[in-house]
Amino acid sequence: MARFRLLPTGATARFALIYFALFAVSVLLLLGWVYIRTVPMLDRQVGETVAAELRGLADQAREGGLPGLVEAIERRAGDGGDPDGVYLLVGPDGRKLAGNLGTWPEPAKGDGEWLLLELQRRTESGLQSREVGARSFDLQSGHRLLVGRDFGARARYAGALVEALGWALGAALLLGLGGGWLLSRNVAKRVEQVSGTARQIIRGDLSQRMPKDGSGDEFDRLSDSLNAMLQRIEELMTGLRTVSDSLAHDLRSPLTRLKGRIELALRGPEDPAAYREALEKALAEADHLLATFAGLLSIARAEAGAAKAQFEPLDLARLAEEIGELYEPAASEAGVVWTGEIAVSAPIYGHRQLLAQMLSNLLDNALKHGGAGGRLSLAVRADAERVELTVADAGLGIPERDRQAVLQRFVRLDESRRAPGSGLGLSLVAAVAKLHDAELRLEDNAPGLRVRLVFERGPAALS
Repeated sequence: MARFRLLPTGATARFALIYFALFAVSVLLLLGWVYIRTVPMLDRQVGETVAAELRGLADQAREGGLPGLVEAIERRAGDGGDPDGVYLLVGPDGRKLAGNLGTWPEPAKGDGEWLLLELQRRTESGLQSREVGARSFDLQSGHRLLVGRDFGARARYAGALVEALGWALGAALLLGLGGGWLLSRNVAKRVEQVSGTARQIIRGDLSQRMPKDGSGDEFDRLSDSLNAMLQRIEELMTGLRTVSDSLAHDLRSPLTRLKGRIELALRGPEDPAAYREALEKALAEADHLLATFAGLLSIARAEAGAAKAQFEPLDLARLAEEIGELYEPAASEAGVVWTGEIAVSAPIYGHRQLLAQMLSNLLDNALKHGGAGGRLSLAVRADAERVELTVADAGLGIPERDRQAVLQRFVRLDESRRAPGSGLGLSLVAAVAKLHDAELRLEDNAPGLRVRLVFERGPAALS
């Protein structure tokens, strides 16, 4: 059973911490940008408010003159007015006429100048220092007007904004930490599942496969690749066991016969003719054993994939012509009608020696099982995308139910056991086809067997 730590460690923990750090920095930059953009906006709003106040007071002065302006200032600076507004109207002699400031501030000298003032305002708790943004104007009558706004509202708003951003930052960091922990745990869980399956495989259970959750993510794709590799390993191991079992079973008989003939020759009277006959039969058995081992070696090379390093561009049509020229006299001698239909050029990318051995095995089988007086055809066709090799005979053929079985090692049908052979011919054909990613089909030739291999067209072979 998989065991999980509350706090993942190792690579997943480092990944989660990196994720959290990047997330935190991103949130800090975002909230900092919000703060930097918001505070200047508040300052602009204060300036726009002061400008609007000035326009309103100017309208009052035009409509009601100085008394109207005094009345408007007293109304706005009174108890029912704006608590954050700052107003002061003084006469030419500097005497206060209206407003909520006691005296004209010393820094306010220029006409229309925007300035920041530190003023003392009386509150219920006593005098408090406040920052005020103001603008002063000189009127045509010699009077001077000061209009401003207390920045306390801005400070309160900025403080509330900082507090809100702080809560947002805390919540975002908490979510980031939780998300990183969940992500780390999920990754650790998937890795532990893969590790658990790997441990079972190490213990010898090759039927195990890497788990998938169906999401199609990187872990699922990795599992697909590993499962394909495990399937291949299982096939090779199964093939190795099959070869071992088959060798123990199928080679016991020829070895036993070889030993028995030698023992009989040694126990009998000294007869040179008998010795020679025994040696000839022993030599035939030894040749059969060597051929079997050579076939197994060729199959092993093809199935292991090591031969791909020796792939080269070649012309399958020319190779088929060369092999066909060797077998055509044997077909004629056996009374088999030979027909050939070979394309001018059929370029593929492959292993010349294994392909030649595969083609020889196909023609051997066709001659052995085609029957005297039958026919044998060898065809190579090519189009823009594919190259097709076909070997067909007119013998007994292979029943459809047995066509997959005969591709295994040492499998021989009852009707073919009378002919010499080890049952490796079609096994080699299947291994070479798989090595070249070729499609192998065993079909009914009505009568006989038609073996068809379809290769991907390759680059033109070098002359």
